[in-house]
Amino acid sequence: MPPALPSADLWGGVLLAVPAGYGAWLDWRERRLPNWLCAVTFVAGVIVTTIMAGPAALPAHLGHAGLALLVGMALFAPGLIGGGDAKFYAAVAVWFPLTAGFRLLFLVALAGLVLTLALWWLVWRPRGASGSAAGPPGQPRTVPYGVAIAAGALAGMVW
Repeated sequence: MPPALPSADLWGGVLLAVPAGYGAWLDWRERRLPNWLCAVTFVAGVIVTTIMAGPAALPAHLGHAGLALLVGMALFAPGLIGGGDAKFYAAVAVWFPLTAGFRLLFLVALAGLVLTLALWWLVWRPRGASGSAAGPPGQPRTVPYGVAIAAGALAGMVW
């Protein structure tokens, strides 16, 4: 009997890990998520969805991405999140059907909370009698949310 092949979800997670991991690393290092990375992530998601779930599943995935982009742009307008974060989340959302939207949102938000608390504890919190924050001077006090988006998306593929 031949060995069992890994499931389609596992392959989807492995394929998503490449652009998501690179996006997380780039956002951590440079606090930016370039348009080309969002486009590659989106196109790869459309291709993988079409191959693994069939063309009939594509509208639910595209609907999720479209809704995510609208919400992301609404959050970007007042400066609550960065434009790259909004586009990257929408590009990752195409990997999931609309029915998995709340699960993805929950996992990304949870990863964002953990990341924010870790940054506060390890880098930003006041230390010593002077009350100055630790970390290199001039380091931005922003959360590289691409890390949370990638972590939440990968957790969503496993869940």
